[in-house]
Amino acid sequence: MINAEVNRNEGESALSVIRRFSKRVQGTGLIQEMRKRRYYDRKQSSAVQKKHALQVIKRRAEVKELIELGKMPEVAPKHKRPGTR
Repeated sequence: MINAEVNRNEGESALSVIRRFSKRVQGTGLIQEMRKRRYYDRKQSSAVQKKHALQVIKRRAEVKELIELGKMPEVAPKHKRPGTR
């Protein structure tokens, strides 16, 4: 645990004490570290990745079959690949 402590000096305003405290906290790197960790998402296990990939393959095959049977309209892709016009 990191502690950032600041004592008020004689004749020092509250604003300057707060400013000094903020600088000290920034110097510890604690805020930057918390911002990095805020949206951390651990990697999926290989078993979960494989299971998801199989579901995607199955779903694509079903959609392709429905399009060929005329039960589903063919839809253009939503996003273009980078570098194409």
